[in-house]
Amino acid sequence: MISPPAQSIVKQVVGATAPPLGLAYLASVARDLGCNVRIIDSLAEDLTLEEIKARLKKFYPDLVGVTATTSMIYDAYDVASIAKEVNPNALVVIGGPHATFMAPEVLQECRHIDVVVRGEGELTFKELLMKLMRNDRDFRDILGITYRVDDGVRENPPRPLIRNLDDVPLPAYDLLPMDKYRVGKFKFGAIITSRGCPYSCIFCSSSLQFGKKWRAHSVDRVLEELRILRYEYGRQEIEFMDDTFTLNKKRAIAIAEKIVEEGLDISWSASSRVNTFSREVGSAMHRAGAHTVYFGIESGSEQTLRFIDKRITKEQAMDATRAAKECGLRALGSFIIGFPYETEEDIRRTIKFSNRVGVDLAQFTIATPYPGTKLWDLAIKENLLLTRNWRKFTTVDVVMKNLYLTPEKIKKLFLWAYLNFYLNPKHALEDLIRNKGFI
Repeated sequence: MISPPAQSIVKQVVGATAPPLGLAYLASVARDLGCNVRIIDSLAEDLTLEEIKARLKKFYPDLVGVTATTSMIYDAYDVASIAKEVNPNALVVIGGPHATFMAPEVLQECRHIDVVVRGEGELTFKELLMKLMRNDRDFRDILGITYRVDDGVRENPPRPLIRNLDDVPLPAYDLLPMDKYRVGKFKFGAIITSRGCPYSCIFCSSSLQFGKKWRAHSVDRVLEELRILRYEYGRQEIEFMDDTFTLNKKRAIAIAEKIVEEGLDISWSASSRVNTFSREVGSAMHRAGAHTVYFGIESGSEQTLRFIDKRITKEQAMDATRAAKECGLRALGSFIIGFPYETEEDIRRTIKFSNRVGVDLAQFTIATPYPGTKLWDLAIKENLLLTRNWRKFTTVDVVMKNLYLTPEKIKKLFLWAYLNFYLNPKHALEDLIRNKGFI
């Protein structure tokens, strides 16, 4: 199981990368079937293709599974190529959001990939492995795959989503290079406690990849994973990587209360929506060791909020931010600029609102039409794509036309957004006081 080597803006800025938990889940599925499994996290280990090839030669796998986001897809192709060099008979399988929504194109672009696993992968991967263990490469009855056949490419029907997430085995943390997930000497862990999203933001593919129905692990299962991270791996800092940890407020509070009840000494962060957050939730999270909540605020323009179908208001964003801070949490706001119909005034409203809404930290990105999203469909329909070079789909490059602004202007506004927020005297003073230990 391989996460390919790639350029990572997050790693360049923060110095660390999150563990590929998707591969860890699949590795557990394979191990439960009796397979001998390895995970290579090339990004965390700073591996070159030659170093990956050496490991493949030593292990000589019958199956190589690769995951990739859109900007990493060419690196995944390179890994598939060397996998076939090492063992031409190995089955090369790819998954992840890009491959899910561009499956036929992926197989056309890379002749070394045999199978695309679309969407949620555990049950599909299990069936593929069971076929291989019987030396059977007839995949016609496996739901959720697109694969290469003699006469071209065949796409099987989609697979229903897993109803009970607790049926998915615990991720194989022991196969990950856990010591590599750190910022300096500061080690951290990651956990995913839910999947799916009932919302339909036009820039996000989560509800298409993991379903419109939100599904979650039980509170007991979440605590089981947290114990493993805390006691087996000594992780006190945990990142909850759910799209929306607070979608079910009662469950979020129950998890927080259980952390306190067990005396689990951890500090953590999680994502929320401004319309699924409350003081009760924030207080419970803070008592349980949470320090930061991430809000997808996205825009300070009501027109843009309607266009992206965010289904929140600026007032809700301000109320949620205020509630988080009153509970003792730091609020991180995410903002997106450069949608096709945004004017310069719309973008400047967002930049201004990032300071007014009250968040402690701000993340700005450039609107990017990822395959599978409604924004992608719009970009294709209206001929808005500036490039299909997937390496540019990073959220810091302009890859889509704007009706009113040049790419150069959007990039300047993007840089100005960061300067305007982080050079704001208010934030500079808060940082000074915090660093002096006064707050």
